[in-house]
Amino acid sequence: MIPKGKLIIIGGHEDKGALPGQNLTVHKNKNQKSRFEILGALITKIPRQHHVIEVIASASSIPEEMDEMYINAYKQEGFTHVGFIKVDNAADASNEEYLTKIRYAHAVFFTGGDQVKLIAALSETPLMAAITKKYYSDEHFIVGGTSAGAMCMPEVIITGGIIGAALYKDDIHIAKGLGLVKDVLVDTHFIKRGRFARLAHAVTLNPSCLGIGLEEDTALLISEGNKAKCIGSGMVVLIDGSNITDTNISTADHSTPIVVAGLVVSIMAEGSRYLLKERVFEAIHKI
Repeated sequence: MIPKGKLIIIGGHEDKGALPGQNLTVHKNKNQKSRFEILGALITKIPRQHHVIEVIASASSIPEEMDEMYINAYKQEGFTHVGFIKVDNAADASNEEYLTKIRYAHAVFFTGGDQVKLIAALSETPLMAAITKKYYSDEHFIVGGTSAGAMCMPEVIITGGIIGAALYKDDIHIAKGLGLVKDVLVDTHFIKRGRFARLAHAVTLNPSCLGIGLEEDTALLISEGNKAKCIGSGMVVLIDGSNITDTNISTADHSTPIVVAGLVVSIMAEGSRYLLKERVFEAIHKI
């Protein structure tokens, strides 16, 4: 089934403006079109002043601070109806008030923090079922997420691991995600935190999944569960393991470094488009 809604997955550290009373110095490169370009991608044909956004900060250890920050950012972008859904456990995710909020929302946004915490609170709950149903049935609905909120969206997710000079067995932890997008693995803060090896390891373990490494202040807008467009100031690194020719990953013990041959690496930048299922770019020369 092809989803009618859209996903926006953000690599973290997207420009959210300043809290009231704070000074903000913005450093833009030539590819940045707007201070709120990524958050502003949560748009439909509905005028922004009528656009209802619900923010879920379950993954964050400081959700109250997140509340104020996102309210301020969205207001500066022209969105005035911003609500918050407080989900700390599965019981919260059955709250009828929250289910009603999802029915009337035009967008849901997952903040950063701890992807394990977010999955524990939302996985296989009525709230997540409501979000998924609307994502598949409503062409104007958008599900957004940044950092941990982006990493949680696929069926298979990275929950942690060790980033070292070589890859070793059990250096990475994989778990079941929220299932909003299939056959991909997402990692965030990708260049800033040196996570290439971690994502390559995850892809080698799950070669049917395309690795998506999102740099900070950079996002993919995904429509029809397949058509991805790069937004923002940084790059998106794609790691394709579908043509791996050789690897020792299934036989290596805890002291043997993992070797892999045949990974294909591609780089997306502002405006580039990619088909996730077909694993091909759409007309790079036209960007």
